[in-house]
Amino acid sequence: MPGVTLQEALALPSLRRASPRVVAGAAGTDRPIRWVHATERPDVRELLRAGDLVLTMGTGLPADDDEAGLSAFVDELVDVGGAGVVIELGRRWERDLPQALVDACERHGLPLVVLGQETRFATLAQEIGERVVDHQLAELREAQRVHETFTELSFSQAGPVEILQAVQRLAEGPVVVENAQHRPLDYFPAPGDEGGFIDGWPARSRRVDVSGRTGWDAANGWLVTRLGTADEAWGRLVIGSPQAPSQRLVAVAERAAAALALHRLHDRDRGTLMRRTHLELLTGLSEAPDADEVLRRCELAGFPVRRRTFVGLVVRPRIGPSAPADLDEVAATAVRAAHGLRLPALVCQVERDLRVVVSAAASADADDLVDRLAARVLAHHDVVLAAGRAVAERSGIARSVREAGQVADAAPQARRDQDPDVHRLADLHLRGLLALLGEDDRVRLFVERELAPLKQHDRADGSRTELLAALRALLLHPASKTEAAASLHLSRAAFYDRLGRIEALLCADLDDPDVRVSLHVALVADSMSLDSPDELSGRGSG
Repeated sequence: MPGVTLQEALALPSLRRASPRVVAGAAGTDRPIRWVHATERPDVRELLRAGDLVLTMGTGLPADDDEAGLSAFVDELVDVGGAGVVIELGRRWERDLPQALVDACERHGLPLVVLGQETRFATLAQEIGERVVDHQLAELREAQRVHETFTELSFSQAGPVEILQAVQRLAEGPVVVENAQHRPLDYFPAPGDEGGFIDGWPARSRRVDVSGRTGWDAANGWLVTRLGTADEAWGRLVIGSPQAPSQRLVAVAERAAAALALHRLHDRDRGTLMRRTHLELLTGLSEAPDADEVLRRCELAGFPVRRRTFVGLVVRPRIGPSAPADLDEVAATAVRAAHGLRLPALVCQVERDLRVVVSAAASADADDLVDRLAARVLAHHDVVLAAGRAVAERSGIARSVREAGQVADAAPQARRDQDPDVHRLADLHLRGLLALLGEDDRVRLFVERELAPLKQHDRADGSRTELLAALRALLLHPASKTEAAASLHLSRAAFYDRLGRIEALLCADLDDPDVRVSLHVALVADSMSLDSPDELSGRGSG
């Protein structure tokens, strides 16, 4: 809420009757007025504070030819942050003010107003002062409204949606919460906004850097507040503010940031306790799915287990160049997503994974519900989501979760456009089969038998020839050895030389389809056992 400005004061009845005229510093008439002082003293520094408006007849000001003295008077007004100076003509000056005074005010952008008609300064001061007091009372009422709003949100343990809706109402503008990577997490548009506010968000947001906890970016018209500490900021709250924000709007932003931080803290505490309880329930369902105590605890926790369909999921942060997703954040999102779908779920953490079990009505499409849950999680986090097969018996829950873990192990780490939101065994083909075989010694011995000569050669030869890399390139480009050579930045002759060495070491013909399939399987199985995705393992194969 802007304060009472000089421009607004000039429209008041008492000032209009005095025939006001702005002769300098017109651009500054939108400054808010804090109070009004009538004085004839030239040394005003000790009398005024920022935002004060001076009323004078000029009788105490320096002589007309004292340019330095008149400039010094203006300098003092500017130094204390004065809102402007109003001079009544007639007592000192009849028509025109000294040019030095006008020039000094114009130079500093300090509004200078002359009154063509005699008036009572007490009347002017009273009328402007009443408006200032009315504005201050309105600010106090608004501050009380902000305080009561966030106090009520705190008492009701409101979630992020309720907090941001309150911010939207109080700010009467668009509101965005973004994460540390400048990805919007929540967006509440202003009334009538068709979505343009959030267009091209990440790129625009990365260019906005405000100092301190809260700042205003004039170029975008954003009031930005940091979420979290300076060392551990987890995101920012952005409120649309085309004009410089008022103190009230800044207070709204900072109270909202505090409320979101408090909710995040409580949510983590509640989430930790909840996940511990859910882990106990999942363990009970895996070890004794028909035990009365386990069934009773599941029902009390809101997880129905009678005449239901169950699906186990594993959610795993992707490993890549950027920091992996925070499991606490992912778990909270998964819980909110399940709640939004009215889908009962157990969510717990085991080492680096989240394990989730959903309980769907027997008549529902459980896989479709899992896909919808996954879409909500993936909208906020870069994770691998794997699901086991749906089971109709409680005794099958452990198998579904175990299968989801095997699928997660087999799923490619690198995100590809053709990948489904949820990985299932049916999507993984060969990798799915190898995941089911797990740590079977027969698979390990097969890999060793197929690849050991090449590994031994590469270890002995260092990085000079890298026959395993040449074999991968050949299998990744089965239709063109030229493309395979180019992928390694080798000439055809050098590549053919490496293929010849491979055939000699393996005593095998690389043009034989059976040999190629055998080596392909060995490379995929080897990459999965090492848990170090490479180009071949990233493609998946059937």
